[in-house]
Amino acid sequence: MAIVAGIALILGIWTVTAQAAPGSVYALATAKTGSISQDYSNVGTVNRVDTVELSFEVDGIVNAANAALAGGGGVDGAIHRKGGPSIIKECQAIGGCPTGRTVITGAGKLPAKYVLHTVGPVWRGGGQGEPELLASCYRTALALARDKGLRSLSFASISTGVYGYPVGQAAAIAIREIRDFMNANNEPGLVRMIVFDEKTFDAYAEALRGQGGE
Repeated sequence: MAIVAGIALILGIWTVTAQAAPGSVYALATAKTGSISQDYSNVGTVNRVDTVELSFEVDGIVNAANAALAGGGGVDGAIHRKGGPSIIKECQAIGGCPTGRTVITGAGKLPAKYVLHTVGPVWRGGGQGEPELLASCYRTALALARDKGLRSLSFASISTGVYGYPVGQAAAIAIREIRDFMNANNEPGLVRMIVFDEKTFDAYAEALRGQGGE
């Protein structure tokens, strides 16, 4: 466990199911100091291919969406597959979401109350506002969760997949925005970062250490 400015950070490792690809699935949980009542390092087996299997009993799941809210691959596709058709119907009614912003729908069949769809920036070298847009993804999702009274939230690593954002830079932004928001607000009280490879896990661990973790 590491403490960062009043936030306790737990690094937990899950075992992959026999049917999944070789390797391990990693998770990082962030909560206000003193609010942890469960050891997340021994939750059980999950399917590495399907992100939603990691989102156990949270109030809100943050989806790495596209601007059309049309579903897709990776995290986005997994959420729509597991959540069922009601999520895409709500997304179609909303009509889209600008980069850096977040919208909310019901969670369908997922073990959550809501899905928060945030649209991360495509990496174009860092000189076209990407850092601020990525920071805005985290800020707007956290603010929407707070306004809805959500006590727990699950994030993927936004924009570090096919959108190509360098994972070290993205991790530093994510941890900074989550830390600052949780220090200033009572809710959500627990935020989990879900990552799927050692490189990403190590980048987030390094970001924690760089921002005061131990």
